[in-house]
Amino acid sequence: MGAVTSRDHQHPMGGGRAWVVYGSAVALYVLAVFNRSSLGVAGLLASDRFHIAATQLSVFTMVQLFVYAAMQIPVGALLDRFGPKRLLLTGMGLMTVAQLAFAFADSFAAGIGARVLLGMGDSMVFVPLLRIVALWFPPMRIPMVSQLTGLLGQMGALVAASPLVYALHQWGWTPSYLTAAGAGVVAGVVALVLVSDSPNPDHELDRIKVRAIARSLRAAWRAPGTRLGLWSHFSAQFGATVFALLWGYPFLVAGQGLSPEAAGTLLMLMTVTTVVTSPLIGGFVTRYPFSRSTLILGIVLLIMAVWAVVLLWPGRAPLPLLVVLVVVTAVGGPGSLVGFDLARTFNPPTRLGSATGIVNVGGFLASLSTVTLIGIVLDRVAPGGPETYTVDTFRAAMAVQYLVWGIGVAQILRYRRRARRHLRDSDPQAYAALRAGKPVQPADPGLPPAQTPIS
Repeated sequence: MGAVTSRDHQHPMGGGRAWVVYGSAVALYVLAVFNRSSLGVAGLLASDRFHIAATQLSVFTMVQLFVYAAMQIPVGALLDRFGPKRLLLTGMGLMTVAQLAFAFADSFAAGIGARVLLGMGDSMVFVPLLRIVALWFPPMRIPMVSQLTGLLGQMGALVAASPLVYALHQWGWTPSYLTAAGAGVVAGVVALVLVSDSPNPDHELDRIKVRAIARSLRAAWRAPGTRLGLWSHFSAQFGATVFALLWGYPFLVAGQGLSPEAAGTLLMLMTVTTVVTSPLIGGFVTRYPFSRSTLILGIVLLIMAVWAVVLLWPGRAPLPLLVVLVVVTAVGGPGSLVGFDLARTFNPPTRLGSATGIVNVGGFLASLSTVTLIGIVLDRVAPGGPETYTVDTFRAAMAVQYLVWGIGVAQILRYRRRARRHLRDSDPQAYAALRAGKPVQPADPGLPPAQTPIS
């Protein structure tokens, strides 16, 4: 499909200018993913630099994730008020300052302050980028470009997984994080020059009303499908997030005896797995929309089974088994995105933003809880710090994931029954369409049920 031109747009939608704007904005997202993941491969070095135990190390990631999750709904309101470009630049500025501060931080308090800034900046990138996509590309191409966005973002995780490991060991802490800050300056300048909010020069921003946000949030929360999406995101996402952001690298190096290079390669393999499996999961969801929660349950149960084999293995697990572990765990990342599709199915467009924010909180809440629990257990079973970590200490610590998985699976089973029953009772035609494999979009409150299925 070629570019779409409208008399209301100075630049054609989906044309060359659109790709320049998108490319400049997505570069910020790639760097944001890198910044988000940069502590995951530096966990052991951070313990030595800040002279902290496992619980305190987990606080770094916990604070970062908490700030990111808490900012989701405010960022939506700010986006409507100020537009995507201002939020992208503000987010990149905050992340640059955060990495600069982290480069020179030598105390626990200073490190926490840097991670707070990083979480705030990170929260202002992805949602504004999706708005850029929606405004600059014609509707038929938005799903393709959105999927491309997720795949490109994984490049940031790839850079964190391997080259950053090399930089930290060859250059040291401060030069490595100074380089990350410098990259933020360059990306911010490029975005300042090339990114534009809309192809329409007369585009006006909506002034969001606080009362309208509150009503939308209440309505979205009451929808069983929203909570099904939340618990799906909760259950599938946290394993990959916790492993990639903090505890995977120490688990592989200190617990399983791998070299830093081998551990970095396995973390990079997680990213490759995400890139490969995302289209497969997207194809399944498109073809079998009624079975989305079944897909999530299958992914989660598979992750639980492989972790059980690794944790019950006598001594250190063999490398092929660890490869299977990181591949299967990584599938939970793209699998968790099904939660957003569930929210879309059970909420009209007028409250989709609120529903998406609620779903997004689920995965990060699970990640926060798991990061903290693992740190607490490690401090209990290995009070001597990272030097005393063994395969047995990590066996005890990583087992706490089953508590979080158990809660999530129980809630998925609970709310998928409620969501299906609610849709069947309130809109039988939409329910029948969903069972037949047809996409469904709920009507706005004033429309009759017959208008909901999309053939």
